Amino acid sequence: MTIPDDTLEPTSTQPPQAIPAHRWRALVVRLHFYAGVLVAPFLIVAALTGGLYALAPTIESFVYRDVLSVEPADRPVPLDVQVAAALSAHPGLTITGMRPPAASDESTRVYFADPGLDEELLRAVFVDPYSGRILGEEITWLGYLPLSTWLDGLHRHLNLGEPGRIYSEIAASWLWVVALGGLYLWSVKAAGDRRRGRKTRILSVDRTTTGRSRTLNWHGATGVWLLAGLLFLSATGITWSTYAGAHVSDLRTALNLQRPQLNTELSGDEHAGHAGHSAGQGGADPATVDYAAVLDAAAGVGVHQPVELTLPSEPGQGVTVTEIDEPFRWTTNSASVDPRDLTITGEVDYWRDYSLIAKLADWGIRAHMGFLFGLVNQLLLLGIAVGLLTVIARGYRMWWQRRPTRGSRWAVGRPPVRGSVRRLHPLATAGVAVTVAAVGWFLPLLGLTLVAFVVVDVVLGALKRRKAGSHA
Repeated sequence: MTIPDDTLEPTSTQPPQAIPAHRWRALVVRLHFYAGVLVAPFLIVAALTGGLYALAPTIESFVYRDVLSVEPADRPVPLDVQVAAALSAHPGLTITGMRPPAASDESTRVYFADPGLDEELLRAVFVDPYSGRILGEEITWLGYLPLSTWLDGLHRHLNLGEPGRIYSEIAASWLWVVALGGLYLWSVKAAGDRRRGRKTRILSVDRTTTGRSRTLNWHGATGVWLLAGLLFLSATGITWSTYAGAHVSDLRTALNLQRPQLNTELSGDEHAGHAGHSAGQGGADPATVDYAAVLDAAAGVGVHQPVELTLPSEPGQGVTVTEIDEPFRWTTNSASVDPRDLTITGEVDYWRDYSLIAKLADWGIRAHMGFLFGLVNQLLLLGIAVGLLTVIARGYRMWWQRRPTRGSRWAVGRPPVRGSVRRLHPLATAGVAVTVAAVGWFLPLLGLTLVAFVVVDVVLGALKRRKAGSHA
């Protein structure tokens, strides 16, 4: 949102604006203004949907408690018996994997591929591990239950599919620009206060002010407190985006910084040759797999509960066991197990095989989703979302407080003064142009929307000059 001259209050008459003495400030003010006014609606939607999604794991524990939770008993029945119970409920479907309980009060999930569902969706049957009783079933996406799936889609693309991802990419691409621009302007204001002998405030609000100045104080101080979180969400959000995310992936591939992939291919011609005798499950017939033994084999190489077990979809592949998200878990180790002799045919050790960048990216994504630190993580994300909404609301309020008090009832605040680019040194202007071109290429939707802002600004300037000429 815009942070123009902080001493300006609405009056019946306002003197013409003067170009600020600090030339860079004038340019950043104008960019911050247009980004704040025009991009803020995208940020509002992202904050609302992101805040809801952050709480999804906690909400789901209540919504789906009838299938997720069980009453602990003395001894669970064998996993293969639980799988057989799930299969009896859907004898015509193909088992793709399972998620064994990681705690004594958790149910077992058994996943089925259902031709009646979209390719990315699976049918999950929940089994009481102590009785083998079917508790219920839900449609899952990448292991996520329906509520998380819906909220994830709402946050990523408004549940509109691929076209809807444009909104979230615009929000992620501009968030860091707005945040850093606001920090710069707030720091310039603090420096000005020091020169005038006033108390410098960066992280606190001057409660002696009133009107627009007080709104500005809350807007600026809150923005500084949120800065690290906003930059983090912007960076991690960009990695998921369609166009900028593709550039991030290309860069990581070029630098060999991508996540390591688990090799699931069975070793030896004999294993590969017999893999076809498995009822369409590669090297693993669901009825004959010793699930507990496979899990034990994976645990022997550092793949520990909670995990998800995936049966191979093609001949010659092993059973995959992968660690799944758990609060304060840093690793996502995985292993491929030959189900017949329980040998490890491939493994990924997080600390050994992930590069530092891959680790940071993985931790960042899980923190962005609210998984890394559990409820603390979720509440922190919710706090950032609420804080961002208040910053945006106060930015719009400053724009409204800047409006003329005479004339049209529908008048809004004036944009900051023009001419900031022309005031820069030619070398500085060239540097800005090169930087904008490079950033616009890497973040295409930022570049396109920035061009749109410039077009809007030029059109509004032309209309204003035409109106002034007609009145002359």
